[in-house]
Amino acid sequence: MKEANGYARLMEERLIYDNPLAKKEDIEGFVLEGKAKISFEDGAMRLKNELDDQMGQRANYVLWCPVDFPENIKITWEFKPVTDQGLCILFFAASGKEGKDLFDPSLSLRTGEYPQYHSGDINGFHVSYFRRKEPDERAFHTCNLRKSRGFHLVAQGADPIPDAADANDFYRISIRKYKDHISFSVNDLTVFAFDDDGSTYGEPLKGGKIGFRQLAPLTADYRNLKVYELD
Repeated sequence: MKEANGYARLMEERLIYDNPLAKKEDIEGFVLEGKAKISFEDGAMRLKNELDDQMGQRANYVLWCPVDFPENIKITWEFKPVTDQGLCILFFAASGKEGKDLFDPSLSLRTGEYPQYHSGDINGFHVSYFRRKEPDERAFHTCNLRKSRGFHLVAQGADPIPDAADANDFYRISIRKYKDHISFSVNDLTVFAFDDDGSTYGEPLKGGKIGFRQLAPLTADYRNLKVYELD
């Protein structure tokens, strides 16, 4: 970033959370909303829907990390699709309305259905990637950033992750959120960036929780979730 005098200074990153997602014990305390089959193979967490995908939104789910993270962070994880049809999302800076904790019992019950997350009683950002659910998503691959509450599409970029047959390794994914600036990258390639003015799409979002969402019938692997505090 740049100081007021125009000189750049190095952004310091301090690792504050490190989870290999390699075995069942690594997700002890995580909160699953909806139903999913969670297994661990070759040192990675595998997510797959438990309910029939013909049930639509009811077959989808969110897996929350229970930790509250600060405002200025970098989130990194590794992702590999096993099948193609579906969609992945990472929520971040997520909290309940009026500053409540995401799991405050006064908030409405959430069961994995999308409107509960973008137009319910929680706030947050979410990045959707590996979007292969609907025909138009399979025909034209993009990654989207949305801000909620509200279904605000605030940034978009081309998705560089190939279909499962050509994904011969994990892809390194990164989200950086420093004050009002957010960027998203895959294998160090910047896909999009966004500067939030804290007005057009609602008030600024500070710290909060992160969570993985996956749409049926996709099967995908995740590993090496890390969070760094930025200064």
